[in-house]
Amino acid sequence: MRLSGLFAPTLKENPAEAQIASHRLLLRAGMIRQTSAGIYCWLPLGFRVLKKIEQIIREEQDKAGAQELLMPTIQPAELWKESGRYNDYGKEMLRFVDRHEREMLYGPTNEELITDVFRQSIKSYRDLPKLLYHIQWKFRDEMRPRFGLMRGREFLMKDSYSFDLDYTGAKKAYNKMFVAYLRTFARLGLKAIPMQAATGPIGGDLSHEFIILADTGESAVFCDKALLEKNPLQDAVYYEGDLQPIVEEWTSLYAATDEKHDPKRCPVPVAQLVSARGIEVGHIFYFGTKYSEALKTAVATSNGDNSFVHMGSYGIGVSRLVAAIIEAYHDEAGIIWPESVAPYQIGLINAVAADKDCKQMADTLYDELKQHNIEVLYDDRDERAGTKFSNMDLIGLPWQVVVGLKGIKSKTVELKNRASGERQTISLDMLYDRFLKNKVNKNC
Repeated sequence: MRLSGLFAPTLKENPAEAQIASHRLLLRAGMIRQTSAGIYCWLPLGFRVLKKIEQIIREEQDKAGAQELLMPTIQPAELWKESGRYNDYGKEMLRFVDRHEREMLYGPTNEELITDVFRQSIKSYRDLPKLLYHIQWKFRDEMRPRFGLMRGREFLMKDSYSFDLDYTGAKKAYNKMFVAYLRTFARLGLKAIPMQAATGPIGGDLSHEFIILADTGESAVFCDKALLEKNPLQDAVYYEGDLQPIVEEWTSLYAATDEKHDPKRCPVPVAQLVSARGIEVGHIFYFGTKYSEALKTAVATSNGDNSFVHMGSYGIGVSRLVAAIIEAYHDEAGIIWPESVAPYQIGLINAVAADKDCKQMADTLYDELKQHNIEVLYDDRDERAGTKFSNMDLIGLPWQVVVGLKGIKSKTVELKNRASGERQTISLDMLYDRFLKNKVNKNC
C-alpha cells in the first residue's frame, strides 16, 4: 500500500481526551476515530490489526475443536427473563421495543441465546460434547466509558460455549480452552498469566482470567517469575489427550490479583515474586447447570433419564486486545507492533522523494515485495525524511527499510528494527532473502 493513497489521518499532538498510551497512539496513528462516547470507527490500519488478531484467535479455537457460528447482536428479552438475568445487568443492557411491541436487547453476552439454539436441536447424549464459538460485536452501556478501546461501550468479543453430559466432560472442555488461550496470547506476542478469578454475573464455580502485564493495568498482580519464562508454543498439543497436566503445570505456580494476594501467606520468595499492574484479556468459566436448568436444556442419557447439560463460557476481548498490545509494546515515539499482528510487516521509506533514482529504486523494491506477498507500506509522499521517519515510528511496523542516495550505486538499503532500534545496511539480495525466507518458513 502506498501511504500517499492510504486513509490514515495521523495527528501531531496528543488528543486531550486520551488518558492512556493506547488511546493516544491509536488516535494519533489514524487507526480509530470516536463516533460517540465509547464507540469507535475502525480506520484501515486499525482494522487490519483487528482482523489479524481475530484470525489468530480463530485458528487456535479451530485447533482446539471448537466450531464457529455467528449469532445475532439483537436478542429477544424473553430468553433473559427465562434465565432470570434480565434485571442483573441493570442500565448496562441496551433495551428497546420493536414495532410489534416485542422487548429486545443488544446482547452484552450470549449464554441465553446459545443455550436456546442448542436446546432446539440437541436431545441425546450421543450428540455431545459440543464446543461452539463466534466472534461478534457486543454492547454494554457503561456509565463512564474511558481509556479508548480498553473500556468502550461497543466491543468485539470471541465467546465460546461448551456443552457436556457431566462435570468430567465439562472439565475437558475447560482445559481445552485454558490451553488454547495460552497459545493464542503467545502467538499475539503476549505473556498471559492465568489467575483464579471470581465469576461475576455470569456465575459458576471454576474460573480463570488471563492477564498481561502493563504499567496501565487495572489491578495489581503478583506472580512467580517462572510464569513469565514459560513458552506455551514450545511443545505441540494434542487436544483430544489429557490436558490436565498442562493446566496444573501453569496453575501450580503462584499468581494472584491484589484482591487475593496475602503477603504473609505468599509462598514465593521476594526475589522470585513479580509485582506489576495487569490487564485482563480473557476469561473462562465453568458454570455447571446454571443456565441449562434455568432454560430447561436437558438430554436423554444412556439409561433413559434426562440430564441437564453442563456448560462453560470462554471469552476473549478482541478489540480490547488491540489496546492491550499497545499498552505492552510502545515507546515515546509510538507503537511497536509484534510481527504477528502488525498492519504491515515493512515500512518502506523513500528518504529523498525529489530524487529520480531514489524514487525508481524505491518503486522497484515496493513492486518486488508486493509480488512476493510481503505486506509493505510505502511512504512515497513528497515529505521531509524526518517527517517520514517519525510517522513510521508512530505507526509501529516491525521493520523499516530506507532507500537513500548512498545506496543507489551499491544497491543497499538501511534496515531498522522498530522494537530494538537496531539499524544495519544490507544489500537488496540480503533483504529479499531475509523476508522471503521468513515468509516461506511461516507458511510451512
